[in-house]
Amino acid sequence: MDFKLSDDNIRLQKLFRDFVKNEIEPEADRIDKEEAFPSAIIKKAAELGFMGTPFPEKYGGAGLTETAYCLLNEEVAYSSATVGTVIGAHIGIASNSIFFGGNEEQKIKYLTELASGRKLGAFALTEPTAGSDAAGIRTKAARRDGGFVINGSKIWITNGAVADIIVVYADLAKSDKGRGGITAFIVESSFPGFSVGSIEKHMGIRGSSTAELVFEDMKVPEENMLGVEGGGFSVAMKALDYGRLGLGAGCVGMSRRCLDMSVDFARERVQFGKPILRQQAIQFKLAEMATQIEAARLMVYQCAWMADEGMKITKQSAMVKLFCSQVANRCAYEAVQIHGGMGYMTDFPVERFYRDTRVTEIYEGTSEIQKMVIAMQLERERRR
Repeated sequence: MDFKLSDDNIRLQKLFRDFVKNEIEPEADRIDKEEAFPSAIIKKAAELGFMGTPFPEKYGGAGLTETAYCLLNEEVAYSSATVGTVIGAHIGIASNSIFFGGNEEQKIKYLTELASGRKLGAFALTEPTAGSDAAGIRTKAARRDGGFVINGSKIWITNGAVADIIVVYADLAKSDKGRGGITAFIVESSFPGFSVGSIEKHMGIRGSSTAELVFEDMKVPEENMLGVEGGGFSVAMKALDYGRLGLGAGCVGMSRRCLDMSVDFARERVQFGKPILRQQAIQFKLAEMATQIEAARLMVYQCAWMADEGMKITKQSAMVKLFCSQVANRCAYEAVQIHGGMGYMTDFPVERFYRDTRVTEIYEGTSEIQKMVIAMQLERERRR
């Protein structure tokens, strides 16, 4: 076993940290307070090749590994969960849907645009009746005039109002077949019948665009069906495996930031005649945070290594998402507690991280769903 980052990954980590320090950190608080989508940062990330980190160069990507992608996510989320969410939705679930489910023509036409950063992607699965229960999709697709017509709506779609290319999941079954009829389609925001509905406001990741998408007799060409008819559920689940891995890396970054802010504050804050860092109650909090972060990091990079080796990661990525999101929330909670009243004030970044971490146990599958995924994988392993 080798727990060291390679020399190449160490260089990439430094590159990502410099990008975060120079481009994201100066804007992170403003993005949150103004609820501003980080367009300039995303454009710069595209120029540096970050928007297609794990994809082959022939599709416009950087040709790097999942480990490198996790390093990017960790460093970006250390500064801004908003930027991390935008990049994660674009790469982890939108672009990966096309990478895993698309044919060569679709990859050349669409993945190249996404991986190069010329276009921004979104992943449209969730509906009012289909959140944790993805089989509850009510958006319908029907064959017509040599292509498809889609009717329905999606909610809470990250990047929804600003995306150029959206992977939409709809029921193409002639009867109610549940997940067996779910089919994936590549949709351009310029397609007739596509529109953006309500724009949501949320507690955290405030600069992230979260929108309702509406399809009214939206026409989709035959060649834009992604994968096979009825195969959309498999495409979505494979993309979510990798999206959850990247999200876990982001949680490690947020947790690290909470710990670093807490240590710095505890060194400076004096109570009862000494820095609170020397108070046992604070020491215990910091020690537990550090230990949980170390465990989370090891889980992330083991799973990334498995992905790079071509191994199935469904169970491991669910574990990563479950554990790392819980660690991020615990660390943010303790960071606020260590900061005391100052941690509750919007002048301190710790308050932002407390809000931002909360959604990590909800999107891309709640913690409860991750437990179900893990349990189902354990059952399958026992049947072999």
